[in-house]
Amino acid sequence: MTTPTIGHLRVPGANLRYEVRGSGPLLLLIPGGTGGAASFDGVADGLAGEYTVVSYDPRGLSRSPLDDPEARQSVEQHADDAFRLLELLSPGAPARVAGCSSGAIVALHLLVTHPERVERVVAHEPPVVGVLPDAAEHRALLARVDDTFRREGLMPAAAVFAAGLARPGTAAPKAEKPRTPAAELPPQAAARAERTMADMPYFLGRIVPSFMAYTPDLPRLRALSDRLVLAAGQDSRGELPYRPAAFLAERFGTEFVHFPGGHTGLTTHPAEFGELLRKVLAA
Repeated sequence: MTTPTIGHLRVPGANLRYEVRGSGPLLLLIPGGTGGAASFDGVADGLAGEYTVVSYDPRGLSRSPLDDPEARQSVEQHADDAFRLLELLSPGAPARVAGCSSGAIVALHLLVTHPERVERVVAHEPPVVGVLPDAAEHRALLARVDDTFRREGLMPAAAVFAAGLARPGTAAPKAEKPRTPAAELPPQAAARAERTMADMPYFLGRIVPSFMAYTPDLPRLRALSDRLVLAAGQDSRGELPYRPAAFLAERFGTEFVHFPGGHTGLTTHPAEFGELLRKVLAA
């Protein structure tokens, strides 16, 4: 794996850590969940032969600390961070952008607010559940997750959240607290596992409620849909994060691309995921 160049960008309220690999036109990778820049480690090198690949830890994750650890989070603020990275690293040319999960929501907002800076966007399973006909049901889920988190703590709330995301009629995976990384794990993998667990309260408590309550500007997004690729995991059919991308692709009359694996196909099928992402970005 190529060792990336590490940079830091001061933004209002936070200090972003980002990684750069390769050369060529800029490709900004926006991570979801708690994975941060490391979630793209399995695909970044393969893409770096054609692009200057930039991945980063979103504000509030362990390596991109907030000035105020209790600050409220918003899609708009996170999209502004992505815009500032583009301004810094690709000031004279529009960039390609790919985002997964909550990162895909950021990518959608970046497209509608700064279309002049974005040439193509791949949004993999953005959970913008407000666009769905049964949005009220999913708003109720978010309220239950928030209430459980405040009354019972992280792991019970994670269990409620996982059950709400699962395909109807199937059991959600048990939300069990990962054990401390074993000594036999490589140091880099152990550090990543520790960061992931440490960032879970922030993600579930402040990213999930605000991001999944966000509804994109649909007329604006439709007008820009020639630059947008909506995607989901081929194994995610019927699960909640799959549905908004499928719904929007049908509504806009645009192609809907299935990537290998499920919601976390980026991690479970990195080689296949990266190859398809390369093809979709170049189309």
